[in-house]
Amino acid sequence: MRKVILNVAVSLDGFIEGPNGEYDWCFTDQDYGMSAFLKNIDAVFYGRKSYEMMLRADFSGENPFINFKTYVFSETLQTPYPNTQLISSDLAEQVTKLKQLPGKDIWLFGGASLLDSFLREGLVDQLSLAVHPLLLGEGKRLFQKMSARTTLTLLNSTSYTSGLVMLLYEIGKK
Repeated sequence: MRKVILNVAVSLDGFIEGPNGEYDWCFTDQDYGMSAFLKNIDAVFYGRKSYEMMLRADFSGENPFINFKTYVFSETLQTPYPNTQLISSDLAEQVTKLKQLPGKDIWLFGGASLLDSFLREGLVDQLSLAVHPLLLGEGKRLFQKMSARTTLTLLNSTSYTSGLVMLLYEIGKK
Protein backbone atom coordinates (compact mmCIF):
# COMPACT_ATOMS: atom_id res chain seq x y z
CA MET A 1 0.00 0.00 0.00
CA ARG A 2 1.16 3.53 -0.76
CA LYS A 3 2.28 5.72 2.12
CA VAL A 4 1.29 9.32 2.80
CA ILE A 5 4.43 11.20 3.78
CA LEU A 6 4.52 14.72 5.12
CA ASN A 7 7.75 16.32 3.85
CA VAL A 8 8.16 19.85 5.13
CA ALA A 9 10.67 22.48 6.20
CA VAL A 10 10.31 23.50 9.83
CA SER A 11 12.21 25.92 12.06
CA LEU A 12 13.76 24.60 15.25
CA ASP A 13 10.96 26.28 17.20
CA GLY A 14 8.28 24.47 15.17
CA PHE A 15 7.15 26.99 12.55
CA ILE A 16 6.53 26.29 8.85
CA GLU A 17 5.97 29.94 7.93
CA GLY A 18 7.13 33.24 9.29
CA PRO A 19 4.66 35.75 10.79
CA ASN A 20 3.73 37.10 7.34
CA GLY A 21 3.48 33.72 5.63
CA GLU A 22 7.07 33.89 4.38
CA TYR A 23 9.24 30.88 3.79
CA ASP A 24 12.35 32.75 2.59
CA TRP A 25 14.22 31.26 5.55
CA CYS A 26 14.21 27.77 3.96
CA PHE A 27 17.65 26.62 2.87
CA THR A 28 18.07 26.16 -0.88
CA ASP A 29 21.86 25.84 -1.08
CA GLN A 30 21.76 22.03 -1.35
CA ASP A 31 19.39 19.26 -2.45
CA TYR A 32 18.88 18.01 1.14
CA GLY A 33 17.60 14.66 -0.14
CA MET A 34 14.72 16.09 -2.18
CA SER A 35 15.74 14.44 -5.47
CA ALA A 36 15.70 11.01 -3.85
CA PHE A 37 12.38 11.77 -2.13
CA LEU A 38 10.75 12.94 -5.37
CA LYS A 39 11.77 9.71 -7.15
CA ASN A 40 9.60 7.77 -4.71
CA ILE A 41 6.36 9.75 -5.06
CA ASP A 42 3.88 10.18 -7.88
CA ALA A 43 1.14 12.24 -6.25
CA VAL A 44 0.87 15.37 -4.11
CA PHE A 45 -1.82 16.35 -1.59
CA TYR A 46 -2.41 20.07 -1.05
CA GLY A 47 -4.72 22.13 1.09
CA ARG A 48 -6.26 25.08 -0.74
CA LYS A 49 -3.82 27.73 0.55
CA SER A 50 -0.73 25.64 -0.26
CA TYR A 51 -2.17 24.81 -3.68
CA GLU A 52 -2.79 28.47 -4.49
CA MET A 53 0.73 29.34 -3.27
CA MET A 54 2.20 26.73 -5.63
CA LEU A 55 0.19 28.11 -8.56
CA ARG A 56 1.82 31.51 -7.90
CA ALA A 57 5.33 30.06 -7.47
CA ASP A 58 8.02 31.17 -9.90
CA PHE A 59 10.00 28.07 -10.80
CA SER A 60 13.32 28.71 -12.47
CA GLY A 61 13.22 26.22 -15.30
CA GLU A 62 10.71 23.37 -15.29
CA ASN A 63 8.10 22.98 -12.56
CA PRO A 64 9.32 19.96 -10.52
CA PHE A 65 5.70 19.06 -9.64
CA ILE A 66 4.43 18.86 -13.23
CA ASN A 67 4.59 15.05 -13.44
CA PHE A 68 2.73 14.30 -10.21
CA LYS A 69 -0.98 13.64 -9.87
CA THR A 70 -2.34 16.59 -7.91
CA TYR A 71 -5.11 16.45 -5.32
CA VAL A 72 -6.50 19.53 -3.55
CA PHE A 73 -8.51 19.21 -0.35
CA SER A 74 -10.90 22.14 -0.01
CA GLU A 75 -14.50 22.92 0.78
CA THR A 76 -14.24 26.41 -0.75
CA LEU A 77 -12.24 25.98 -3.98
CA GLN A 78 -14.60 25.94 -6.93
CA THR A 79 -12.46 25.24 -9.98
CA PRO A 80 -9.01 23.71 -9.66
CA TYR A 81 -6.40 23.95 -12.37
CA PRO A 82 -6.70 21.27 -15.12
CA ASN A 83 -5.31 17.84 -14.22
CA THR A 84 -6.06 18.48 -10.55
CA GLN A 85 -8.60 16.47 -8.59
CA LEU A 86 -10.64 18.36 -6.00
CA ILE A 87 -11.61 16.48 -2.84
CA SER A 88 -14.18 18.35 -0.78
CA SER A 89 -15.76 15.65 1.39
CA ASP A 90 -15.19 12.23 2.95
CA LEU A 91 -11.49 12.89 3.53
CA ALA A 92 -10.71 9.58 5.24
CA GLU A 93 -12.61 7.49 2.70
CA GLN A 94 -11.07 9.29 -0.31
CA VAL A 95 -7.50 9.11 1.01
CA THR A 96 -7.86 5.46 1.99
CA LYS A 97 -8.97 4.65 -1.58
CA LEU A 98 -6.06 6.60 -3.06
CA LYS A 99 -3.56 4.84 -0.80
CA GLN A 100 -4.84 1.49 -2.09
CA LEU A 101 -4.31 2.38 -5.75
CA PRO A 102 -1.14 1.13 -7.42
CA GLY A 103 1.67 3.63 -7.55
CA LYS A 104 4.38 5.31 -5.57
CA ASP A 105 4.03 7.11 -2.25
CA ILE A 106 2.05 10.33 -1.84
CA TRP A 107 3.53 13.63 -0.64
CA LEU A 108 1.40 15.51 1.87
CA PHE A 109 2.71 18.94 0.93
CA GLY A 110 0.58 21.08 3.18
CA GLY A 111 -0.70 22.96 4.90
CA ALA A 112 -0.90 22.80 8.65
CA SER A 113 -4.69 22.52 8.96
CA LEU A 114 -4.75 19.75 6.34
CA LEU A 115 -2.02 17.96 8.30
CA ASP A 116 -4.11 18.25 11.46
CA SER A 117 -7.09 16.66 9.68
CA PHE A 118 -4.92 13.86 8.28
CA LEU A 119 -3.35 13.15 11.68
CA ARG A 120 -6.73 13.13 13.39
CA GLU A 121 -7.96 10.54 10.85
CA GLY A 122 -4.78 8.43 11.07
CA LEU A 123 -3.94 9.00 7.39
CA VAL A 124 -0.27 10.03 7.67
CA ASP A 125 2.30 7.22 7.61
CA GLN A 126 5.56 9.15 7.88
CA LEU A 127 6.87 12.60 8.81
CA SER A 128 9.95 13.84 6.94
CA LEU A 129 11.04 17.03 8.67
CA ALA A 130 13.78 19.31 7.36
CA VAL A 131 14.64 21.00 10.66
CA HIS A 132 16.34 24.32 9.95
CA PRO A 133 18.77 25.67 12.55
CA LEU A 134 16.95 28.91 13.24
CA LEU A 135 14.27 30.26 15.54
CA LEU A 136 11.51 32.23 13.85
CA GLY A 137 9.85 33.25 17.10
CA GLU A 138 6.41 33.46 15.55
CA GLY A 139 4.47 32.38 12.50
CA LYS A 140 2.40 29.32 11.62
CA ARG A 141 3.09 26.25 13.73
CA LEU A 142 3.50 22.87 12.05
CA PHE A 143 1.23 21.14 14.55
CA GLN A 144 -1.74 23.36 15.28
CA LYS A 145 -4.46 21.42 17.06
CA MET A 146 -3.00 18.18 18.30
CA SER A 147 -5.66 16.54 20.41
CA ALA A 148 -3.95 13.24 21.15
CA ARG A 149 -0.51 11.94 21.92
CA THR A 150 1.15 10.42 18.85
CA THR A 151 4.01 7.93 19.06
CA LEU A 152 6.78 8.28 16.48
CA THR A 153 9.62 5.93 15.56
CA LEU A 154 12.78 7.48 14.14
CA LEU A 155 13.65 5.73 10.86
CA ASN A 156 16.52 7.94 9.73
CA SER A 157 18.35 11.16 10.48
CA THR A 158 20.78 13.00 8.24
CA SER A 159 22.71 16.09 9.27
CA TYR A 160 24.20 18.54 6.80
CA THR A 161 27.11 20.97 7.08
CA SER A 162 24.61 23.86 7.00
CA GLY A 163 23.18 22.64 10.32
CA LEU A 164 19.94 21.42 8.73
CA VAL A 165 18.85 18.00 9.99
CA MET A 166 16.48 15.73 8.04
CA LEU A 167 14.43 13.52 10.34
CA LEU A 168 12.24 10.69 9.07
CA TYR A 169 9.68 9.29 11.49
CA GLU A 170 7.09 6.58 11.15
CA ILE A 171 3.83 7.31 12.91
CA GLY A 172 2.72 4.71 15.43
CA LYS A 173 -0.54 2.98 14.59
CA LYS A 174 -3.36 2.96 17.08
